[in-house]
Amino acid sequence: MKKIIDLLTEEMQDAFEAAGYERSLGRVTLSNRPDLCEYQCNGAMAGAKQYHKAPILIANDVAARLKDSAIFKEAVPAAPGFLNLKVSEAFLAGYLRQMAGSPKFGVEDPAHPETIILDYGGATVAKTLHVGHLRSAIIGESIKQILRFAGHRVIGDVHLGDWGLPLGLVIAGIKEEQPDLVYFDEAYEGEYPAEAPFTMAELEQLYPAASARSKTDADFRASALDATYKFQSGVRGYRALWQHIINVSVPALQKTYGNLDVSFELWNGESSVHDQIPDMVSYMKENGYAYESEGALIVDVKQDADAKEMPPCMILKSDGASLYSTTDLATIRERMRLYHPDEIVYVVDKRQELYFEQVFRCARKTRLVEEDTKLRFIGFGTMNGKDGKPFKTREGGVMRLEDLVRDTTKEMYRKILEGRDMPDEEARKVAEIVAVSALKYGDLSNQASKDYVFDVERFTSFEGDTGPYILYTIVRIKSILAKYAEQGGVADKGDLSEAVNDSEKALMLQIAQFLTMVEGACAELAPHKVCAYLYDLANAFNHFYHETRILSEEEEGKKKGLIALLVFTKEILETCISLLAFSAPDKM
Repeated sequence: MKKIIDLLTEEMQDAFEAAGYERSLGRVTLSNRPDLCEYQCNGAMAGAKQYHKAPILIANDVAARLKDSAIFKEAVPAAPGFLNLKVSEAFLAGYLRQMAGSPKFGVEDPAHPETIILDYGGATVAKTLHVGHLRSAIIGESIKQILRFAGHRVIGDVHLGDWGLPLGLVIAGIKEEQPDLVYFDEAYEGEYPAEAPFTMAELEQLYPAASARSKTDADFRASALDATYKFQSGVRGYRALWQHIINVSVPALQKTYGNLDVSFELWNGESSVHDQIPDMVSYMKENGYAYESEGALIVDVKQDADAKEMPPCMILKSDGASLYSTTDLATIRERMRLYHPDEIVYVVDKRQELYFEQVFRCARKTRLVEEDTKLRFIGFGTMNGKDGKPFKTREGGVMRLEDLVRDTTKEMYRKILEGRDMPDEEARKVAEIVAVSALKYGDLSNQASKDYVFDVERFTSFEGDTGPYILYTIVRIKSILAKYAEQGGVADKGDLSEAVNDSEKALMLQIAQFLTMVEGACAELAPHKVCAYLYDLANAFNHFYHETRILSEEEEGKKKGLIALLVFTKEILETCISLLAFSAPDKM
């Protein structure tokens, strides 16, 4: 289905052509003066020099061709040569009826859907998810939902950090606390216990303690490096202990991500490709891509057009150890083999941009990807406290993600009980749903690359540009529709009729922008575009609601049309929040 802006532009182009001017001048845009008109066309001014004619005269010529337009109700020339446009109510109602009757409201699947691997999450096993993991998780999940809605096949991969020194630190810590464990007896040949000798809570304490100690205790660091070498090289006991860490960590990670309505199709990690690294390294050497420099194996990735110095991509360190770049390149190679993706998207802290540029260039130069395979980096900014610095707890530490969710839910629960008569159990369930919306919308409404200030008071407000405000709007519509059903009414969005006042028309015009929004959000992988549209739509509805009699409307046909508009508005709002990966309760 065509976007409304394209239909308006086609009508305007026809008018320019009929008046003797180039069609290309007839581009229509949203009005930057909504107090004067709904849309505008500035083509007359662009054509003035070409046709040696005053722009207002060109605008007059074109407007004359639009007098009998079935699409434009008004096309008014304005000095120095604008065309101020208002859409016909009949055309607008017809367009919305077509949207309402179409799958996905007119968003069509692409002729050639792409397979897209989405790499987001990036948690490290044995460690607690903290607020630093929030943005990757919720931006990535929203991008996944947007791309799927647009008709693409999207595979989300958490890409766990499960193969490096952090695991060696944990194992070294376990060895110090429990040196008699059978896993450390390298002569042992029997079966290892099925149960891990630690809990997730113990791992969460072990890692930070071991990490801090390794910075001041050289012997302990050496022990951690040795443990890392042993589990990576397949020493039975160390590898079994490593597997226990994975088995204990992943369910805990799944639970925390699940509390944010974030899920992954693949729970792969760096370890998934470790055994394939030797073959990849041989391939790079044999084909002349990689060479030794000061003992390390590197691939030059600089290009003639580079304005700044571009360091080479290191494949192996001088001691033969692999790096993040090694496993990332091996992962790209494996993804191409298993899924043959058209695009691989990474949702990572924007401070990693140079690193990913190196990896992408290396992947292309070494032909790990095909020429038309897209590699895309979506870099996000930091979540800061009110002091403008990265968000911390009151004690100055990094806040656990589950604590952030808990505290937000607590604040939401308090606000829900204020002035609302709701049973305690129901209030708590609603608070959980709305808290997730507050966190997600508060983050996603910002452009991903920008830093933002986390303000729980503002994010949980029922007023302004917030998740709770959006959900409250949906719940308000649900309440009206429930009352209509109690009166014996049957809601059907097929009953949409022409707008009879300005606020109703403004709401319909906002709904009509849905296809344009989806296209833009998908092309730019930009959840903030969904948020901006949602907020404008919620505002348009609430303005309409306060100005319009709905259930008290006496003329039955008109009431049906209003109810149909409510149904359609609710469905669009609910679709948009699903693109942001949260949902609405029935009551608030």
